[in-house]
Amino acid sequence: MKPGGLERPAAGYNTRVERIYLDNAATTQLSPVAEEAMRRAVRDGFGNPASSHAFGRKARQMLEDARERIAARLDAQPEEVVFTSGATEANNLAILRLATPSGTFATASIEHPCVLESIAEVERRGGRRLVLDVDRDGVLILPGEWPEDLRLVAAMLVNHETGARQPVETLTKELGGRALVLCDAAAAVGKIPVSFRKLDVHALAFSAHKFHGPIGIGALMVRKGVKLPPMLFGGHQQQSRRPGTESPMLAVGMAAALDEACENLERNMAHVAAVRTSFLQEATAAEQFVVHGGNHAIPYVANVSFTGLKADALLIALDLAGIACSAGSACSSGSLLPSPVLRAMGLSEAELTSALRFSFSRDTTLGEAAEAARRITRSVRHLRQAVDVEV
Repeated sequence: MKPGGLERPAAGYNTRVERIYLDNAATTQLSPVAEEAMRRAVRDGFGNPASSHAFGRKARQMLEDARERIAARLDAQPEEVVFTSGATEANNLAILRLATPSGTFATASIEHPCVLESIAEVERRGGRRLVLDVDRDGVLILPGEWPEDLRLVAAMLVNHETGARQPVETLTKELGGRALVLCDAAAAVGKIPVSFRKLDVHALAFSAHKFHGPIGIGALMVRKGVKLPPMLFGGHQQQSRRPGTESPMLAVGMAAALDEACENLERNMAHVAAVRTSFLQEATAAEQFVVHGGNHAIPYVANVSFTGLKADALLIALDLAGIACSAGSACSSGSLLPSPVLRAMGLSEAELTSALRFSFSRDTTLGEAAEAARRITRSVRHLRQAVDVEV
C-alpha cells in the first residue's frame, strides 16, 4: 500500500475503484521508519535478551534503549514502562492486579471493552462497579462525591469511537490520591501530547499499532512505588511484573514509531484537522448527518450518524465502494448491537443504529478525504432511495 492509504482492491471488488482507508482508529499502517528499525533489530539483535552471552547482551541493550526512549517521550522513568502485547493486556493487568477485588471500581460505559469486561470480572470476584455518567458529547462527568471504599477509577484520555478528550487531570486532582487511577491512552499516545507525570495517574496503557508502530506490542506504565503483582508466572523478566521473553524487534519498532510521531505531533495534528474538516464539509454539502463528540473531539476521528439507515447496510455499501471504516471499536466490530459508547451519550435509537466511525491519520490525504466523502454521499443516497422504495 502506498503511504496515502490507497491500494488496488482484492478480487470480488469493483476493479475500477481504488480503496481508501478511513479506519485508523482500529490500526494504522506501519511506518517505514519503524519497519526499518525492526529490520535492523532482527539482523543485529536476534538473541534472547535474558541470555548472558554477547548475543543476549546486544538484544538486552536494544530492548532497554527502546524502553528509555519510550519513557522519555511520555515523561516517565524507564523502570515504569512494562512491555505488554498491547493496551488490552495492559488494561487487564492493571485492573485485575493493581487493586484487590473488593471495594468499588469506577468507570464509565464509554470505556473500551477490555476495561469494561475486566471490571466485570472484578465484580464476579466480589468487587462493586460504579458506572460514571457522561454528557451528550461523551465527556466524563465527575460525581464530586466518591464511595469510601473506592479502589480504582478507570478513565480513558481520548475516546476510541468519538475522539472526545476526557478530563483525566481534573479527575486525579479531585481524587487527591484516594484511589488508584488507570488511564487508557491508546487513542491518545502519538496523536496529542501525553505526559505520564502531569496526568498524575497510577497506570497508563497504550498500543504501538495506533501510532504507526507494529501490531503485538504496547505498554503499561506503572508509577514508581505502585506494586503490580503479575498475572503470569514462570519468568522474572520486567521485574517479574510481566514475565516472558521480551521482543527487542517489537520494542524497537514501537520506540521508533513513537519518536517519529512525537517529533511531528503538531504538524500531524494540523494536517489531520484539515483532512477532517475537508471530509465533513464535502459530505455535509451534499448529505446531512449528525456528528458526535462536539468540540471535545480530536481531529483523528469523525463519528457520524446517517439517520434513517442501518450501520451494517452502510458498512457493506461503503466497503463495496472502496471505503474502509467501522461501526465502533475493532474489538467489538462483530457485534450487531448499538455502540455502548453512543448509548451512554443518550443518542436516539435512529442515531445509535446508523452511526459509523471514520478515522484519519497523517497518511490520509486531502484528496482521499474529498473522494471518500463523495463516495459516501452516493452510497447514502442510493440506500435512502432503496428505503423509500421499500416504504
